Amino acid sequence: MHESRSGRGAGTAGGCVIVAALVVAAAVALVSVLLGRPIPGLQQQGDTVAAPQSTAEAPRSTKPSGRKPGVVNIFTEQGLRNSGAAGTGIVIDSAGLVLTNNHVIQGATEIRGTNTDNRRTYRAEVLGYQKAGDIALIRLTGAAGLKPAVFDTTGDTRRGDVVTAVGNAGGKGGNPEVVTGTITALDREITATDQSDGSSERLDGLIETNAPIKPGDSGGPLLNTRGRVIGMNTAASANYSMKLEGGSRGYAITSRQALAIVRQIQRGDSSNGVHIGRTALLGVQVRTPTTQSGGQGNGAFITGLLPGTPAERDGLRRSTTIVALDDEPVDSPGGLTDLLLQHQPGDTVRVIWTDRAGNRFATPVTLGNGPPQ
Repeated sequence: MHESRSGRGAGTAGGCVIVAALVVAAAVALVSVLLGRPIPGLQQQGDTVAAPQSTAEAPRSTKPSGRKPGVVNIFTEQGLRNSGAAGTGIVIDSAGLVLTNNHVIQGATEIRGTNTDNRRTYRAEVLGYQKAGDIALIRLTGAAGLKPAVFDTTGDTRRGDVVTAVGNAGGKGGNPEVVTGTITALDREITATDQSDGSSERLDGLIETNAPIKPGDSGGPLLNTRGRVIGMNTAASANYSMKLEGGSRGYAITSRQALAIVRQIQRGDSSNGVHIGRTALLGVQVRTPTTQSGGQGNGAFITGLLPGTPAERDGLRRSTTIVALDDEPVDSPGGLTDLLLQHQPGDTVRVIWTDRAGNRFATPVTLGNGPPQ
């Protein structure tokens, strides 16, 4: 139901793309921020999280795991972008807390998650995220008695280990697809570029695998042969020079990294680029400005104002360039997003902008509620 006509987050530097399932229709840059309240704690059991299963060590196996623990098919509506997307999540407790990639839920005005164990579909809310680390925590509303996954955070992972990737490949829903491969490298670093605002994020400490991860698998589990989650599928190479025989390289955030951010969100700690709760919205569509010589300029050039949003209501104008926010310089569309991430809905910010003639203006704008950034 969410067939893709355009991939999201096509990469440039490093030749990597984010692999949330496929975005329907064209996306625009929406500038918003997520801040808010603490949420309940997550139970842990030694080096495993959530599932009440034995933590005894088993011999290392060369056979792929056939288990598909706690997988959620995620579908989003992006009303402000007139698009939709799909991806995957991992159940981390029986009450419906789900780990996924930030890019899976970015821009979502509505999120639905189907638990693949009980086949029930729930509405979901975003509890927090770290944009730079591409990690998000959501809650399935009204969920209870779910079967959580077991996470292995020991770091006992080696090159050549057999792994299984599970996910909502192609955004088709239904039974998750299961693919196998081996770990080809550890502690890898890639650059993932978000086409919606041109920003790039450097992801490091990643597990690299030759398992054929596909669009839609983002946020799904990477399992070891004991069926434990050692990582969260995140990005796949779009650069033909990085392809291996039989498929492209895929990447996964380690369970240790992902669960550290989950715990920070649970504490309501918004440091280190982590954002909690609601999202603030400015409501501008922006791109990088161009100079008279055709090069790239500084600031965020406004190509459109979303109807009914604070930007339109408070008097920002199309074809102008935002150059500062509360006297902090704006060097790019991504820079504007970063500055707005320091605010919450209801805050009034002072937007400094210039017209084509270079005249400088200041407009106070009260931020509204919007989708996660």
